[in-house]
Amino acid sequence: MDLIKRRNSVTSLQAHLIFTTKYRRKVLKEQHVECLRSAIESACEKLGCAPIEMDGGRDHIHILIQYPPKLSISTLVNSLKTTSSRRLHQEYPHLRSSGQALWSRSYLASSIGGAPIEVLRKYIENQNTPR
Repeated sequence: MDLIKRRNSVTSLQAHLIFTTKYRRKVLKEQHVECLRSAIESACEKLGCAPIEMDGGRDHIHILIQYPPKLSISTLVNSLKTTSSRRLHQEYPHLRSSGQALWSRSYLASSIGGAPIEVLRKYIENQNTPR
């Protein structure tokens, strides 16, 4: 587990993100996913994040990412979508010809790592409250 150590905190925050193309159009090919990977790595560097893994299909991408506590998921998603869409349209202008946005406005974000909820629940339940 990679820990981010700051002056007043130690954190390990990871998320699984899924972005889908607008109207689930099947426009992404292998070279597009590679371009998206490069754009996302570049955006992550500016945001202080670390992409752990990324891959996708014809109409979506999955990103596993570690991020700092000062960065909200919505800000992270917005930046990644904006940067990746812009880069893909620059590299592959024919994708812009439809005049539509690349990404759907929706996304999935799921926290990952650590112990399962049931284990944490039992751990907290078994703490002895001082009386």
